[in-house]
Amino acid sequence: MFTGIIEATGQIKRIEHTQGDVRLTVVSDTLDFADVKLGDSIASNGICLTVVDQGVNWYAVDVSRETLAKTAMQHWKVGDTLNLEKAMLPTTRFGGHIVSGHVDTTGTITAMRQDSRSIYVEITVPPAFAKYVATKGSVTVDGISLTTNLVVDNVISLNIIPHTAQVTNIAKHWQVGHLVNIEVDVVARYLERLLMGDKLGQMGQSTDSTASGGITMSFLAEHGYR
Repeated sequence: MFTGIIEATGQIKRIEHTQGDVRLTVVSDTLDFADVKLGDSIASNGICLTVVDQGVNWYAVDVSRETLAKTAMQHWKVGDTLNLEKAMLPTTRFGGHIVSGHVDTTGTITAMRQDSRSIYVEITVPPAFAKYVATKGSVTVDGISLTTNLVVDNVISLNIIPHTAQVTNIAKHWQVGHLVNIEVDVVARYLERLLMGDKLGQMGQSTDSTASGGITMSFLAEHGYR
């Protein structure tokens, strides 16, 4: 699990295509590798990837065709800068929000301009995923935990403060037309499942009295939520 607070950035050193999959090598002079070992997870632009090889200031990961097809990774090039975050520890300060590193979809930057000292950004996401993002809620963009200004239809509006732009890849890569990885708030996912119940997929019978119809307003009222 991750928090969406970027620890460091790194550069893609090598992209090796092997039988349809890809091995990616990332170099970083600012990420602390002291506690990184084989099998650990590092979120790279928001994608949870497993370390399969490593050195003093680099790590390598294997990437499946599924990940390549469903994320912005298909457009990455050698030399690109990635946002990096190691998996959180029980003692880690929870500064962002719950991030799994499982990218839901991609979005396209459709507007970007200076807004005083911050950067105003609009990202258009597929309509099917817009319902999981709320105004003043949390969304993960390229691994960065961000708070939305406004959500209208399937357009997410954000304001990026100067610090965030400088310590991530935003200042280097973000521009109109750029594709970014999007992970919606996992709480919204589970809430939908609770509310919709078996309507989201027949998962078999359950002894839970709410399973057939999900959580309803009458159920909430019955249990003290008014």
